[in-house]
Amino acid sequence: MSVMRFTGVNSREAMRQVRAALGDDALILANRRTDQGIEILAMAEPGAEPATPVPPARRSATPDAPERPSTPRRPSERRSSVPLSSGPPAAAPSPAAPSPAAPAPDRPRRRPADAPAAISGPEAAGPHDAFEAMSARLLQEMQEMRDLLAARAPATATPPQRERLIRWLEEAGFSRTVVDEALSALPVDLEQGAEAAWLIARLAARLPVQEDELALLDRGGIVALVGPTGVGKTTTAAKLAARFVMRHGPEPVALVSTDGFRVGAHEQLRIYAELLGIPMHGLELEQSLESLLPSLAGKRFVIIDTVGMSQRDRRIIDQIARLQGGAPVRPVLLLNAASQPETLEEVVVNYRQAVQAAGLALEDCVISKQDEAGRLGPLLDALMRHGLRLLFVAHGQRVPEDLAVGDPAALVEQALAVRSRAPRSEPPAGAALLLGRGRRLAALLVTLRERVPGFEELERAWALAGVPPSLQPQRLEALMEQALPPSAGRIWMSRARVRGEAWSQPDLCLDHDGQWSALPRLQHLAPPGEVERLAWAESTTPLGAHLMVGLPGDDSRRWLAEQGRDWVALVRGGLRVEAAGERRSITELKPAMAQRQPRSLRWRSRDAQLRLAACAVTLGGGEPLRAWAGELVDAFSGKVLKRAWWLAPDTLRGRAVPLLLAQLSADALPLLTRRAIRRLAEADADMSPSLRLTLGAGLAAVAVQLETSDEAWAPALRGELLGLLAGKRRSSAETLLDALLHLGLAREALRELGTVGQEGLH
Repeated sequence: MSVMRFTGVNSREAMRQVRAALGDDALILANRRTDQGIEILAMAEPGAEPATPVPPARRSATPDAPERPSTPRRPSERRSSVPLSSGPPAAAPSPAAPSPAAPAPDRPRRRPADAPAAISGPEAAGPHDAFEAMSARLLQEMQEMRDLLAARAPATATPPQRERLIRWLEEAGFSRTVVDEALSALPVDLEQGAEAAWLIARLAARLPVQEDELALLDRGGIVALVGPTGVGKTTTAAKLAARFVMRHGPEPVALVSTDGFRVGAHEQLRIYAELLGIPMHGLELEQSLESLLPSLAGKRFVIIDTVGMSQRDRRIIDQIARLQGGAPVRPVLLLNAASQPETLEEVVVNYRQAVQAAGLALEDCVISKQDEAGRLGPLLDALMRHGLRLLFVAHGQRVPEDLAVGDPAALVEQALAVRSRAPRSEPPAGAALLLGRGRRLAALLVTLRERVPGFEELERAWALAGVPPSLQPQRLEALMEQALPPSAGRIWMSRARVRGEAWSQPDLCLDHDGQWSALPRLQHLAPPGEVERLAWAESTTPLGAHLMVGLPGDDSRRWLAEQGRDWVALVRGGLRVEAAGERRSITELKPAMAQRQPRSLRWRSRDAQLRLAACAVTLGGGEPLRAWAGELVDAFSGKVLKRAWWLAPDTLRGRAVPLLLAQLSADALPLLTRRAIRRLAEADADMSPSLRLTLGAGLAAVAVQLETSDEAWAPALRGELLGLLAGKRRSSAETLLDALLHLGLAREALRELGTVGQEGLH
């Protein structure tokens, strides 16, 4: 079916013609207003029967090619496949005998500009065939589109990656809390073949474990094994005692049993003690541990096998309270790997509450009966949510062989290998949210302490927010004096106040890897003179380099040279220096400078390149210096983002480049510090200005470092931090700063609530 044109005095008349000619299922391709009225291009629905033809007097349609909409047709140019009169059509001339008016065969016939277009004859055959081909193609493409839209997705279609991983983790026994936490930093480009390794590493990082067996045995002290009946406390006590005897001999170790309920409970532990050659003491029902301390004098390692009680037994508080008095006791919870998820949740929550009520802290656990467990997912899930540190895994009855330090990756791999579609009950929403959030915050804080120098000192500074505001400046100054800064260098920020603010940007310290310390140095604590500030900065430890804003004075340069210190100074491009016997500005010297290899970096959330050039100069015949010109260019558009100029000793040469990069990155700190200070003021209006400035500048420095870092660990840490914020957030220094503020404020809120089990928060 070809495309047809219908013309009516109005749209209703034109549509009536379409329905009459093509039926109600006709496809309307286009419409426009012309001098004759409304023109519609339409075609019959593929496969539909055309309607009964309309009498010629009422129809105006032709299977002709549509005209360009921008060129309205004059009445004299109107085409029609229907004759305008009722008379008979004129006879067509014979091709063999052309009419006298026809042009000669060897001359091309031209149509006058105002002549009406013909629709038949040899000249129309080519366009008509092309239009028919176009119509056929159009019909085919429309049919293919119809089939594509109507087609149903195959039943075996692969679900999206995130949904697939969610189902895998849930079938392995992990709760939705841990699943959401684990997948919060799912890489967008993670290949399907790498999913298992990524999940194992991701979950293993959330499973705190003891580093090695010696960490517990060499530490010694009094360890109390607590847990329900039949979980394996007595056997585990014997295994630990045997391991200690194998390393240190029998003299420094002793066993204690508080189980006076089970018949022969003392005797079972006594048999193990006799085999190992160590003393064993029984604690009666009403007797406290304090009464046994004289008998335990001189023992480095004391293992207490407590009475087994159901997690629902209210007497467990009284039993654990017997462990108080005279000496610190370290409770260790034993968890049966074969227990149901609901049982594990009750055991952890109730025993932790009982231990806390007794004035102790329950942070460690031992997995027992691993060899009897159908799947480990629910158990590992409980450890991750509650933040319990795994000391050992018991996987049999043999003493002392069947006890090993937990391997997080191996345990997670074993858990993921077993999948079951049986639904597991989730912990209460409030508890799951609080415990899951606390554990997530703790893991982030631990990572930041490991990766960012000075972050632990910054946390101590934030803890001063709980001190009365009048005491905060004094405590902060004492903290600054105690904190040992990195010794690689110091970035001296501008002495001028930040525009529109009453404070100056604090100075930064550099470590030997080029990282900024998270704990800044407030400018008002430094002496006023330039040389005095330099000497004061090195009063605790010598510094490798000083990065300064503005050219240091003659006395300062002399002091730096005497001390053998490197330095770079950010200067104005108009500063005049001497080069090749001529006195010119650094800007004028740039065309003659030697070009250096461009350096890639992140600058204000953009990928950029720093193009450097340098040449030797002096300041009026003084010490030899080197002038540097830097041009920061957008890596994609080539737009110049910033220009900067520096002076440095000529002996520094290429070693100056990392210092230039570090100083250039600090350009973003004042705006970020202002942003952080305003957020902190909203959260705690009573915080002293000096403490607020310290926290704001420190968090801003951490945010810039994380945003610009190309270390292997940085992307995962950025993803973890951004996962704390609602919605999808693009990684930038601003969003990372918001996440760090959220982290710190949430940490303080949880600390105030006294949430147990968050060892990483303290």
